[in-house]
Amino acid sequence: MKTQLRKGTLEMCVLAVLAQQDSYVYELVGRLSASMEISEGTIYPLMRRLQADAWVSTYLTESSSGPARKYYRLTPAGQTALAQMQQEWASFVSEINQVLHAHAAPQGVDHATN
Repeated sequence: MKTQLRKGTLEMCVLAVLAQQDSYVYELVGRLSASMEISEGTIYPLMRRLQADAWVSTYLTESSSGPARKYYRLTPAGQTALAQMQQEWASFVSEINQVLHAHAAPQGVDHATN
């Protein structure tokens, strides 16, 4: 179940990292893996999708340790999408917390017999 939740929020997490600073895939994975289990194989298809949606743009930067790196930058459309995702996420978390905490049945109550 945790994997499914992560899949649904990974896009938002990637956009949030890019909102802080431009990044290349290996660096993105490193930053995200500090908080969640993630691999480069998961990120590449997502980055292609984000680029196709015009939520990120790319540029190449020379590297002192190998070939040029492809950096990803959040676009204005990506910033708008991120803001909407964050708002929806906050609302979703609030709804779930209400169900989990406010409507929890007291211990010892058997609703099946009522």
